[in-house]
This record gives sequence, C-alpha cells and structure tokens, in this order.
Amino acid sequence: MKVTRIAYSTRLNPGKYAALAEQARRLGQVRSEVWQRYGSITGVGSGLRDRQVRDRWLADGTHLRFGVLANAWKETVRDAMADIAANLASAKVEVRRAITRRTNDPVERKRMFTALKADQWAIDPFLARQMRKHWKRGRNRTHDQIVVRADQYNSVTDARGRLWLAVPGLERRKTVKIPLSSTIAPTGTLRLILRGGRVEVHYQVDASEMRSSQRPCGQRAVGVDKGYTEVLTDSEGTHHGTRLGQLLSSESDRLKERNRRRAKLRSIANNAALRGDHAKAHRIAVNNLGTVKRDRQAARHRARVRTEIFTAVHRVVDKAATVVAEDLARRFAGRKKLGKNVNRRLAAWTKGVTAEALTNVSERRGSALVHVNAAYTSQTCHRCGRLGRRDGDRLHCSPCGVVWQADVNAAINILQRAGDPDIALHTPHYTVRQILQDRTDRHRTRLPVQDSSPATIRAESEPSEPLKNEQLVGSRN
Repeated sequence: MKVTRIAYSTRLNPGKYAALAEQARRLGQVRSEVWQRYGSITGVGSGLRDRQVRDRWLADGTHLRFGVLANAWKETVRDAMADIAANLASAKVEVRRAITRRTNDPVERKRMFTALKADQWAIDPFLARQMRKHWKRGRNRTHDQIVVRADQYNSVTDARGRLWLAVPGLERRKTVKIPLSSTIAPTGTLRLILRGGRVEVHYQVDASEMRSSQRPCGQRAVGVDKGYTEVLTDSEGTHHGTRLGQLLSSESDRLKERNRRRAKLRSIANNAALRGDHAKAHRIAVNNLGTVKRDRQAARHRARVRTEIFTAVHRVVDKAATVVAEDLARRFAGRKKLGKNVNRRLAAWTKGVTAEALTNVSERRGSALVHVNAAYTSQTCHRCGRLGRRDGDRLHCSPCGVVWQADVNAAINILQRAGDPDIALHTPHYTVRQILQDRTDRHRTRLPVQDSSPATIRAESEPSEPLKNEQLVGSRN
C-alpha cells in the first residue's frame, strides 16, 4: 500500500519560483491540449494510450509548440491521460447502474458489462446514449503542477544539514535547486505543486515502512458511530477525537465573519471602479482581497482536522481487530430543514476524511473493516430493538424506561448489525424500518422469533449486561 507524503520548500528564491511557475504554465498548456483532443467521447472512445499520444505528437511536431523538455511534456501527457481515464471510469459506474435498472436478464447484462469494460460501448445504442449522458467533457484547470520522473532529479544535503532538491528547468542540463524543510529525501515520481510562493513536493512511500504501521491492532470487535462533535464513538462508550466539533465550528464562524468583511470590501472596490477610481479598486484588490493567506489558513485547518481524525481512528484500532462501521460513502438526505449556521457547519463535515482514515489505518495495521447498513441505528434501542425518540445526544426508550447516550447506543447497534441476517448493506431504509417494526410486533404479541438478530436474541433469552455510566444517561422509572 502506498501513501502520499508532502515536503515543503523553505526560503525559496523568488527567481527560482518564477522559473518553476513559467514551466508549470507551459505544462498546463500541454494538459489543455490533451484534454482538448482526447477528453471527449470521441477521444476516449478511440482507445488511445499515453504512449500512442506521445508518438503522434513527436511525428507531427506538436511538442515543439510548448517549449519544455521532452521528459517534462511526456510525463504531463501521461498524467493527463490518467485523469481522463479516471473520469471515464467514474462515468462507467453510473452506466453500470443504468444497465442494472434496464434489464434483469443475466445474459444481456453480461453482454453490456463486457462491452462497457472493453470500451466497445460506441456500437451499442443504449450504452452510447448512457455514456453521452454521464460522460461530461472535461477541460484542464491545472496550471501549477510539474510531474518529475524518478530518474530526472537528485537530492543532496549541504554542510549545514539542509536538504536540496534539484529538478530540471526549461533548458537542458540546467536544474532548479529547491531547499526543503524536510531532512528525508523524496523518492519515486514527484509532483511539484506551486502555491503562494512555496513549492509542495508530493511523493509516495510504502505504508509498511511508516512507524504507525508497526503498531499492532487490538483483539476485540468494536462498533463505531461517526459524529460531528467527536470523530468516532465506539460501542464500549469511549469518545475519540473530541476536539473535532470545536475545530469545525470555530473555523465555520471565522469564515463567516471573514467572508462578510471581504464582501464589504469587494463592494467598495466595485463602486470605486464604477466611479472611475480604478486606482482605489486596484489597491483594495491587491492588498485586501488576496488569496495567498486565505489558502494557507485553509491548508492549516485541513491539516489539523486530518490529524484529529487519524489520531482518533488509530485509538480505535488500538483496541479492535475488527472495526464495524457504517458506509460513509453513501449519501443521506434528511427531511428536516436546518438553519443557515447549521447547514454551513455541516457543509464542512469531514465524513469523507473519516472514511479514508478508517480504510487506510485498518489496512496498514492489519485490522478488518466491516461496513454495515446504519439505517435507524441511532433511533433504535440496542437492548429491546424498539424504535425510540431521539433528542439531541439522548435516546428515550419508553419500553425500557431508560435514556441512552445516543452515540454509544448507535455504536452498539452498528456492532450488532454486523451479524444481522435480515439487513444487508444495501437494504433500503424503508425495508429496514419494516423489519424492525415486524420484530417489535412479534415481541409484543409473544410470537416465535423468526430471525436471529443479536438484539432480539439477547432481549428474548437473557438480561442485558451492566452498562457503563457513559452509555446509560438516566432512568425514567
């Protein structure tokens, strides 16, 4: 497994940065040319590979227009063709779903799936129509990146212990030397990203060589429930990453106030331009509406959030050989209308980063990650299996006469859902609700239990185990 690491330049000479920026601009023209020629249905359908594109450009002289070294534009072509292939693969996912909806005939499905996989969809009217619907012609918006092959750069440490990275420039045998803040030399293919006068050096390393990958995982099976105020709550009642909500809320409030002030300044600049005072409008745009500081603040915030999330996931894996979690890649549509402040904060919610961290850390440390259907896990009492009333972080269960801590209750339900024979990962939520109601009706009428879900077995056969204080909020007896 490979993971990406980033090294940053430090005290980079402005002249060197300008030279790299010019090279990135020209390579951006290479990317635009690739997308223009091969980023459409016709271009992708032709089945060309990056090597064939390079051979064509060498034959017709297209490469001479860009004014960059051969290795630079060839690597850029390869990278752009990979981006186009990724967009094509994303469109094929939607087409596969359309095929599943169109027919139940296994022979016809196999024929269309095979044609889609072999890029022979152009001869099938239905597949061609679906590809035109889901494949959106892309365009290049990347003009700040340089891809450097592994054998085209070298690194050296000077007498003061500072690491220098020498990468090719615009002229042959002339390199640009970049001082790095790291003491570990990057390896493999590099991606240089230029942002705000600083160079980010992205490279990949083997995950097994990382120190965190050497930590052993636990021995238990643990269910986890995602949250906003904390990253995860496990089925044993422990909250992990409790600073997440504070980080997201404070950043959301800061952005609200900053954007309000920027909007006011932008309005002043626009009014000045309408009056003909272009000098004032220019001063405001240059001194008050820049993006360098804003982008650096956003990058620092993202780094803090990722650190909080990955640290929380590591703590879960420290005790778990099997982590049971809901599928965070699914989209959820709520019926309740929320206020602007709540919507703005939830828009910055990082469930995608949490899903990435669970997959990444579990794979690196040897823990099994099991995804389950999480429908109604936060509204069902884990002891009796009946639907309760959710009120903030509390779940009121009338039959039990107990108020549970909602996140801990949901984590226990998620752990039990892993062994539920009736509720699969992709079972629709309305079917899940009907299953839960049927179980409740059978318990109420004392009919024989016809399923083997963990919740119903424990409720029928044995009393519940003593609960921790964090799980039991209060009793209503």
